[in-house]
Amino acid sequence: MTRFRSATMILAAAAAVALAAAPAQAAPGDVTTTCASTATPYGYVDVSWGYSASCGTQNFNPNIKQIKQLTGLPIGTVVEACGSAYYPAGWVQTSSYYSSSCVAWPNSGFNNNAWTLKRVS
Repeated sequence: MTRFRSATMILAAAAAVALAAAPAQAAPGDVTTTCASTATPYGYVDVSWGYSASCGTQNFNPNIKQIKQLTGLPIGTVVEACGSAYYPAGWVQTSSYYSSSCVAWPNSGFNNNAWTLKRVS
């Protein structure tokens, strides 16, 4: 039983490290999942929030996020993004709206929390 518990702890720690690591060499448009405690890198936007036990919290508040690489996408590209991180230069917000997949904080209400973004330069 001790060996099983040790193996489980090692696997859980490895999963947490993998989620916390910054994306390496992502292609334009790639989506990566990371722990919410990790800052969204420049050139990326948050596209979805959720919960995973692998990011170490004991409640069910959002603690993971999916981030999308915008750097390198062609001019004219339109993406949907959560309003929880700044979008990079060269992108403009064309609309804002509420999205249940962008709830990053518990009890945040139904205020606009997502954007439609367009690459302009």
